[in-house]
Amino acid sequence: MACDDEALAIAGNMPELRCLQLIGNGLTDVGLTTILDGCPRLESLDLRACFHIELEGNLGNRLLEQIKDLCNKITPMENPDPPVEEVRNWLELPCDLMLMILMKVGPFDILESAQFVCKVWYTLCIEPVLWRTIHIQNVKDPHMVLKYEKMMFNAVNRSAGGLIDVSIEGFGSDQLCSYIASQSRQLKRLRLANCDTILSENVFVKALEKLSSLEELELTLWDFEYAEPISVIKSCHSLITTFKFNNLCSTSPYQPSDNEALAIAASMPQLRHLQLIGNNMTNVGLTAILDSCPRLQSLDLRACYYLDLEEDLGKRLSEQIKDLRHPYDSTEDYNFPTTDNDPYDYWQYDSNHNDYSATEPDYIDDNDYDYWPC
Repeated sequence: MACDDEALAIAGNMPELRCLQLIGNGLTDVGLTTILDGCPRLESLDLRACFHIELEGNLGNRLLEQIKDLCNKITPMENPDPPVEEVRNWLELPCDLMLMILMKVGPFDILESAQFVCKVWYTLCIEPVLWRTIHIQNVKDPHMVLKYEKMMFNAVNRSAGGLIDVSIEGFGSDQLCSYIASQSRQLKRLRLANCDTILSENVFVKALEKLSSLEELELTLWDFEYAEPISVIKSCHSLITTFKFNNLCSTSPYQPSDNEALAIAASMPQLRHLQLIGNNMTNVGLTAILDSCPRLQSLDLRACYYLDLEEDLGKRLSEQIKDLRHPYDSTEDYNFPTTDNDPYDYWQYDSNHNDYSATEPDYIDDNDYDYWPC
């Protein structure tokens, strides 16, 4: 309904107006003319959906001359198009930033997917800086051992001799062990867990002899098929500061043994951190370690059930070791069995699962750039 009451009130009371919005108002040409007369400083006027305005005579021209920002009654009311979301072109990111992102992705996902995005990404994915740390774990399928080993060979190649930290779980071979040692003389940390496909003690001993920079070594659930691991322990150079040698404590039959503990005491005087979960040593072996490793700060003796720490030895441990885990402490944070009686299947997989080897992607040679579409 046409009505100029509001327009007349505005004109009579707001002479300093600069911006006015009257969407859907019932004013007519009379009310609009009064506003223009009463508000000489008006710069912006929104008259959308004011359908009683006719803009007869010179009123239309006056609006155009007096008002800088005008929305008249026929200006569409629809919302403007939403701003177009900016699509980030990942190829335009600085190389340093992309390398930082790929470091977070990790070696497995780089080899499985990231390197196949495009040629630019592939070029970044073979940068040696990405391969200083390589952690690859196979806990799903024993059929995939060869695939993971092939990935590991590729990863070591890409490190270009700069490999610092290696963790392998659930796969491996004598050949891979030898290759890592020959190509990674700067290696400081080596972790091998459940690598029962590494069979030769002699191969591993020779590999350790090449790793003169090694500071941390972990061997978890890993027995050689043809020999006791004593010679492996003895072959570790004296500069190793962290050693983890975790196995299954023998509870049936009763088999206490201090051979490994005595070998550690004789070979690793610089030890600061020692983990021996599931070891069969007795108080004799533990005493030898405490005597020969005066810098030892942390000691994990969980599931070492042949130890008796009730008397003097227990007191000595509490005085000498800052961080001590006792034989019967919880192993909830340890993902492996601790005794030979523990029901445990490392390969928790579907027995009907098909072998992927027929369809798995062939990891391309690092010199082959013709593969990429861009």
